[in-house]
Amino acid sequence: MQSQSIHPDIVDTYLVGVGAGAWPTWNSPDGAYITYTAQAIQAYGATPMFTFFQMAQNGGGNLSGINDATFMNNYWAQARLMYQRIAALNAPVLINLEPDFWGFVWAEAPGHDPAQIPAVVSSQAECSGLPNTAAGVGQCLVQMGRKIAPNALLGFPPSFWSGSPAELGAEMKAVGAHQADFIVAQTSDRDAGCLEVASPPAECAGRTGTPYWDANNIATPNFHQSQSVISDYRSALSNGLPILWWQTPMGVPSATPGGTNQHYRDNRVDYMLHNTQEYGDIHTFAIVFSPGGAFQTSINTDGGQFARLLGQYLTQGGATLR
Repeated sequence: MQSQSIHPDIVDTYLVGVGAGAWPTWNSPDGAYITYTAQAIQAYGATPMFTFFQMAQNGGGNLSGINDATFMNNYWAQARLMYQRIAALNAPVLINLEPDFWGFVWAEAPGHDPAQIPAVVSSQAECSGLPNTAAGVGQCLVQMGRKIAPNALLGFPPSFWSGSPAELGAEMKAVGAHQADFIVAQTSDRDAGCLEVASPPAECAGRTGTPYWDANNIATPNFHQSQSVISDYRSALSNGLPILWWQTPMGVPSATPGGTNQHYRDNRVDYMLHNTQEYGDIHTFAIVFSPGGAFQTSINTDGGQFARLLGQYLTQGGATLR
């Protein structure tokens, strides 16, 4: 970023794992990784954002750990440590709470009701009155955060793998998403071209659909459809939260499908930074861009696209937010 004079407002960092080798041990056994990382981001003039991704420890779709006392006591201890470290920063910090997990809960819960999956929750002092269910897990993440780190701004990412915006809105209200501070709209975690090649790397294999969005907003999928889905979800959540688009891939537009490792095509940076007012009009306050995988396009391989378009956007004065 320094070499390209890129000065973002937000820098996102993952916190992953539960137990041995998890994020609290990365700098020291007391979670200093959060402090060091956040201070470096603040020194660069940006607001820290942490993506709290602990539930994937046992495998993305494996929910067995949430009703295991040993696993969840470690899980909650790390959540508490995260909030304590963030509280000590005494400045705003964004937290993206458990991407993908809520999609797996939706898929596995009887009747898609997170209150029907048992979980270890009320054993935690901050959450003693909450239900011991997957719904209670989300509620506890909010309640613990409010009690320990009032400077933390919390967001939940619904997973639109199946289900309507209204249905997912009902699920996410049950887990406490309407009590958070913002909505996380998951753009994608892969360049479109990575899903188009005949022999994709493992991180892109097994995905279906048409990944390259129509910038003319005529064919499906397109950008206006994506905006509409999130707007409908926001309405279903019914509390007027602002939207943060997250993990937006960084490929460069091309009329030729596919590409090569770290140079796969995508048009979301191009479209979103040329049409940012569209996003401001639907209550967006931020768009977070990132490669999302080792083989995806990044600021190191995009030929300067992100630096150029971000510079143009800022020179023009930015978008008006609603």
